[in-house]
Amino acid sequence: MTDSRVPSGARQSTLRATNLALALRAVCADPGELSRAGVAAALGTTRGTATRLVDELVAGGLLDEVERGPGSRRGRPATPLAPGSRPVGLGMQVDAGLVAVRVLDLRGRVLAERLHEEDLRDSDPVAALTLLGGLTAGVLASLPAGVRVVGAGLALPGLVDAGRGLLLRAPNLGWSEVRPADVLAGLLPDGPVPVLGNEADLAARSVAERAPGLPGPHRDFVYLSGQIGIGGAAVLAGRVMTGSSGWAGEIGHVCVDPDGPACPCGSTGCLERYAGRLALLSAAGVPADAGPAELRARSRAGDPVADRAVDGAARALGIALAGVVNVLDIPTVVLGGHLAELGDLLCPRLEDHLIRRVLSARWRRPVVTAGAVAPAAGATGAALGALHGVLEDPVRWLPAGEPRQPW
Repeated sequence: MTDSRVPSGARQSTLRATNLALALRAVCADPGELSRAGVAAALGTTRGTATRLVDELVAGGLLDEVERGPGSRRGRPATPLAPGSRPVGLGMQVDAGLVAVRVLDLRGRVLAERLHEEDLRDSDPVAALTLLGGLTAGVLASLPAGVRVVGAGLALPGLVDAGRGLLLRAPNLGWSEVRPADVLAGLLPDGPVPVLGNEADLAARSVAERAPGLPGPHRDFVYLSGQIGIGGAAVLAGRVMTGSSGWAGEIGHVCVDPDGPACPCGSTGCLERYAGRLALLSAAGVPADAGPAELRARSRAGDPVADRAVDGAARALGIALAGVVNVLDIPTVVLGGHLAELGDLLCPRLEDHLIRRVLSARWRRPVVTAGAVAPAAGATGAALGALHGVLEDPVRWLPAGEPRQPW
């Protein structure tokens, strides 16, 4: 029964928007390149309806028709579809050791990026954000003709108030009460205003999604972002659990030893004082500029100092993560950043600690795995988040829509 109080034109417009979003998501979620018939089957609608929806999305650049693969059937083959290459998301990241800018399309492909490594501990936020603005301007200028930036995100390591666009505190950067848009607006007057997010939350998204709408290999997991500090995120059913204020996941500042070393956050014995990148390299006697590869080599060669440092990091991680797993019942752990680079050393030792400390381990063994070893996963997650709006409301980005931003 339809509501006679709602004009029929409004009902039809809502139905069209809903069906366009469903059709776009169906193609994005299928790595096998659906045809129009496949979209009809996925939506449970007629071939004619699916064709009209797909044609509108193709005309608007949100879907592309692609060439058939070599294994296609004989006869009159269907035209495969793929997420469009024109809409792109801009992801940015500032961390204690790097500044990064990355642009992704709806297929998850990197169209352009800039990475700059620099020690930004206790840095001037204006100087660091000015560096970010320069890198971003260069990336935007390098984009191919015809692409359209549909949104932007900025990954930052600390407590973020996304609604106010405010970084509340980032202990390793030494920043408090910083509003990045105030700096970036002057450097990128025609660019998109980035949505702020916690670096580990956004990096976890890059594990949960291989591309916008395309699920990754894990749906329920605890993610650890290994940088100079350590960030964390809990992911359930592919969604990051952000908490009531968006501040969940600060596992790097979970205390593993109350009598341990002082942390920039003001506490003592925090996890990142034992398993953070610089702390771990220092404990192993490895120069900070040598990196995790040197630590791995020394441990593999039987260096007792290096091996004790890895053991100490695994123990601290085990103490912190056992509490997380016991409370949240998410027994899969994905390591990122420098922790992923040391995954062959850390994963088995950390699993041993979790088996001893997690109450349910007898019935469901905790699993620790290394994620992809790629820099600036937070920038990737920020770009994925920017593209999510296209899947939610494709009408806004079609020619008949009325985008609220000029890009």
